[in-house]
Amino acid sequence: MKGVRVLIVDDNPLVLELMAKGLESHCDVQAAADGADALLKIVDEAPDMVICDYRMPGLDGRQLYEKLRARFASKPIPFMFVANRADIEEKLRPLVDGVEDFIIKPFFIAELVRRAKKVIDRLQLEKLQKSSARPGVIQGRLEEMSMLDLMQSIEMGQKTCRLTVRSGGNTSEIYFAGGQCQDAKMGALEGEPAVYEAVRWSAGEFEIDFNASPSRTTIERSTTGLLMEALRLMDESQQELPQGQPGTASD
Repeated sequence: MKGVRVLIVDDNPLVLELMAKGLESHCDVQAAADGADALLKIVDEAPDMVICDYRMPGLDGRQLYEKLRARFASKPIPFMFVANRADIEEKLRPLVDGVEDFIIKPFFIAELVRRAKKVIDRLQLEKLQKSSARPGVIQGRLEEMSMLDLMQSIEMGQKTCRLTVRSGGNTSEIYFAGGQCQDAKMGALEGEPAVYEAVRWSAGEFEIDFNASPSRTTIERSTTGLLMEALRLMDESQQELPQGQPGTASD
């Protein structure tokens, strides 16, 4: 999914390249080799998010963060720090304003991408909302933003809304309050079963109406709990497929 611009900053060219390759399919990536280079790029054209190493020669990650927070134009930019555990606990943890996450070194690129993507999805949702032709309503396709991404973004953004999804002639309506799933219906299905069925859909259209709110509660699990259970059920159903059927490996 493109449209969100992420600036990655690290003085190690290998780490910079690995991060860029991991993120490039999820956002528009721009790279900076040090803090000073990053600051110039941000002043020239502000990104939507910054992922920055802490320990760098010259202008380090914390100094870059503080300079961004001191400028009105760059103050709102979400920031992620990459640092060792001691630096995070002793020097960076108090920085809560605008810091989305701390990535502990050493790290797997897949883990950094997973955590960054949660923020990227939320930012994409906010961009869609701002560009919507109908106030408070955004539309899109599941091929661009999956059910998992949509629900995680609504939860992270603590949104109150109705998520309507249409796929293969079926329609699902899922209601959220403060990011937590409260109610769902799909044909004869209600509550959690309706969510579990909708999460399986990989193609179709979605609409999020921020003017709508739930009128009842049929779901007790948190949004995260729902998604974890949905993934477990999907994995379980894949394992139950007969050998040789699509979705299984025969050798």
